[in-house]
Amino acid sequence: MNHGQSSIISRSTLYVVPTPIGNLGDITYRALDILKKVDLIAAEDTRHSALLLQHFSIKARLFSLHNHNEQKKTAQLLVKLQAGQNIALISDAGTPLINDPGYHLVRRCHQASIRVVPLPGACAATTALCAAGIASDRFCYEGFLPPKTKGRKDTLVTLTEEKRTLIFYECTHRLEESLRDMVTIWGPTRYMVLARELTKTWESIYGAPVGAVLTWIKEDKMRRRGEMVLIVEGYKAKGKALPLNALRTLTLLNKELSLKKSAALAAKIHGVKKNALYKYALERKARKEIDLSSTQRYYQVMSSLDSRRLMISSEEGTS
Repeated sequence: MNHGQSSIISRSTLYVVPTPIGNLGDITYRALDILKKVDLIAAEDTRHSALLLQHFSIKARLFSLHNHNEQKKTAQLLVKLQAGQNIALISDAGTPLINDPGYHLVRRCHQASIRVVPLPGACAATTALCAAGIASDRFCYEGFLPPKTKGRKDTLVTLTEEKRTLIFYECTHRLEESLRDMVTIWGPTRYMVLARELTKTWESIYGAPVGAVLTWIKEDKMRRRGEMVLIVEGYKAKGKALPLNALRTLTLLNKELSLKKSAALAAKIHGVKKNALYKYALERKARKEIDLSSTQRYYQVMSSLDSRRLMISSEEGTS
């Protein structure tokens, strides 16, 4: 085991270095040592990173590497690495490449047989997961949901039956919309945890069903400010519920084929029982007929009442 002695810096090496997500005390001794010794630091935002380096009295050359210039600047960094320089890659906060730029550079380094050394450290997703009290043996990191409603809802639909714990990042101005769409697609009872401003002064961690979390953030505008992680409990089938994909397939097939054939094909495609699908379709059809007859009765009653009102009005007019 390495007991914290000074890091030996290799030549022609890319170091992937996590930085604090809030509390500066969370940076590791090894990260500081690497940042002090490398020839160059590739940073997502050089102005933001300059403040971090200044705090720790680190004097190093900064090189801008962000989403908009990564593919172009990667070639320049490869030339420096092949010339023997060592470079540290950092993001604005947390572990680089987790929803941040850098994977193009890392891939090109592997292709060019340049050594890549990752350091462990801060990450908002795993920090929130540890404090969520939701199953963490299997989880699915989804990053930010699409900014537009249709894309966001489409994504949530595809995740409806995801049994692993789901992890999302969200920003202040889209939090309410995202929670509202979750309620629409998944219902209000799916349990989740909203972790906000982790490791910072106004850190808060709140767990409740999605619908209750939506109500909670509406009660105080401060509850939706800052950087947020959403940890959502995975899908849990109720009893012997049929898979949604099988039901969608059944509905599509039934537009062209008989109910019996549709149920048989959908069952074969998704590996479920044909009789269960057939029974579901019959019950659904019966419910529609009941709803339709109820609607018809409603309009019949309303029509009758209108006729009576008209008759009374006519009688009053002649009196």
